[in-house]
Amino acid sequence: MLLSGFFTLGVASLALAARTPIKRVAHETRRSLPVGWTPVRRAHPDMVLPLSVGLVQSNLEHLETYLMDVSHPDSPNYSKHWTPAQVADAFRPAPESVDAVRAWLVEDGRVGPERIALSGSGAWLVANVTVDEAEQLLGTEYYVYQHEEDGREHVACHQGYHLPEHVSKHVDLITPTLHFDVKVTRHASVEPVEALWSAKNVGKLAGPEVGGVIHNIFHELDDCDKTITLACLRVLYDFVYEPIATQKNTIGVVEYTPQSHNASDFDVFFANYSKSQIGERPKLVPIDGGVLVPGGDAGESSLDLQYVLGLIGSKRQEVQLYQVGDPVEGASFNNLLDGLDKDYCTTGGGDDPSQDGIYPDKAPGGYNKADCGTVKPAHIISTSYGYQEADLTPAYMQRQCAEYGKLSLTGVTFVYSSGDAGVGGRQNVCLDDKGNQVQGGKVFSPTFPGGCPFVTSVGATQVVPGHKVTDPESAVFQRFPSGGGFSNVFPRADFQKKAVANYLERFPPGYAPNIFNASGRAHPDVAANGLNFSVAINGQFRLVSGTSASAPTFAAILSAVNDARLALGKGPVGWINPAIYSSHFDGAFNDITNGSNPNCGTQGFLAKPGWDPVTGLGTPNFPKLLTRWLLLP
Repeated sequence: MLLSGFFTLGVASLALAARTPIKRVAHETRRSLPVGWTPVRRAHPDMVLPLSVGLVQSNLEHLETYLMDVSHPDSPNYSKHWTPAQVADAFRPAPESVDAVRAWLVEDGRVGPERIALSGSGAWLVANVTVDEAEQLLGTEYYVYQHEEDGREHVACHQGYHLPEHVSKHVDLITPTLHFDVKVTRHASVEPVEALWSAKNVGKLAGPEVGGVIHNIFHELDDCDKTITLACLRVLYDFVYEPIATQKNTIGVVEYTPQSHNASDFDVFFANYSKSQIGERPKLVPIDGGVLVPGGDAGESSLDLQYVLGLIGSKRQEVQLYQVGDPVEGASFNNLLDGLDKDYCTTGGGDDPSQDGIYPDKAPGGYNKADCGTVKPAHIISTSYGYQEADLTPAYMQRQCAEYGKLSLTGVTFVYSSGDAGVGGRQNVCLDDKGNQVQGGKVFSPTFPGGCPFVTSVGATQVVPGHKVTDPESAVFQRFPSGGGFSNVFPRADFQKKAVANYLERFPPGYAPNIFNASGRAHPDVAANGLNFSVAINGQFRLVSGTSASAPTFAAILSAVNDARLALGKGPVGWINPAIYSSHFDGAFNDITNGSNPNCGTQGFLAKPGWDPVTGLGTPNFPKLLTRWLLLP
């Protein structure tokens, strides 16, 4: 039997070698390794890889057109959002794409048809293959890479992979290939004192440091330049609203395990700042085994939820907590999107094991299911996590960005923090002339998903020390610089071309052309205060800062707009970017004209009149925004 099996394998190998060489084209490439990774050996040829081929989706070239039709105030179809079924039908991969990729796997890779499966969404073809088979299929070599910090290992292909020309046009991306185990960074910077965080690496998350205990709890508006409270935010943005359509309106806040909170901290917070809400809690909506981890990292979740709940200000309005990933495997953005959209869901393949949590999780204590379309998306979803674009590959980002757009077609608004490192990455990590991430680099390094045109990116402002809460804010300049700039992956969006051109022409930054991509999607879109938020953590108040505070603040204010529209029988605002950049919203934001976002050895960009890549269009003026949106159909 062994001899027979060996002989059969040998004949197959000879046949493979005798075939005419296949003309391949580079499908995805990586110019350099992510920071800290080094190849240590070739991957063993018999190692099994869960190969997942993401198929090109139909009509994706029309996605922005479809979105503009339901999102631009001048469209007769404004707010006439699609159903999930309509979205699924419009973008489902064509049968010829499925057939072409399946034939390639069978004929060129000698992968038996019984080993190939089509995911439930029809968007992925998946097969378990050996490293040797993958190398033959993709014209590449797989290596084991090791990280210099903790010695963890990861299997990835070298520099890039290749596909036959006739197959490449049917494929978005293939995993696992080029994507590395990088951490999803939480956008919160805080005064560095004792470490409150136990940095567990299971969720690919980076925990911020948290400021010292506040011994003097400020309640007066005169102290908003020192500590931000609910009252400060209400005055800053003229935000007073009592929810009406609480049975129709929804808002969700995303956290990734092991980020957690202590339920009792809500009452500590409310006792000081909103007594009528004592006893209120968010509704836990787990995705892929998401749980509240006792003793877990409490800063991010506490910040986000205390301020969303507090700004909404009513026990009658439910706030959903999307807790993503079990404590063993963790999770990332694709796991969230799997849970929100069954037609994106990559059950049986698609999630990148280096980037995303893979479920079912067979490890002891793991979540032994894969949540696929189990959650109806809230009207507004706020997230305070992100990557540098240079951490990821363009194909990975483009496919995920398209999903934000597709969900936006159904009326969902995605709000993301813009980042806390100005025009670069943390610890002065920017890009060199070849696009490598290096400490002390001079080329700007934009963030993701902020560069995706289908999310609303939120930068940070602050009350200037010694100034009143009623005085104009500045771009944040204490503790951290607000993230902002121009994408190297996504082109400048049509909805913002006029605003961005105005900035570049009137206030040219003066940098060499290679320092930033002036033709890229520009962000942030808007801003909100992000400095020194008073947050209850483990029974004590601490100061927390970052665009992590800005995003949930903006999301909560926007949720009140949705409430008012729903109360009148109108639809949610959905993708807001085309509206807020249009003439219909001129003057509806508080323009920020002071400050900058330095990094990469530069002052970054300057905040100037009109849109700028530090604070976007400005901070929300709630009465004006409410009026403008209520005037729309």
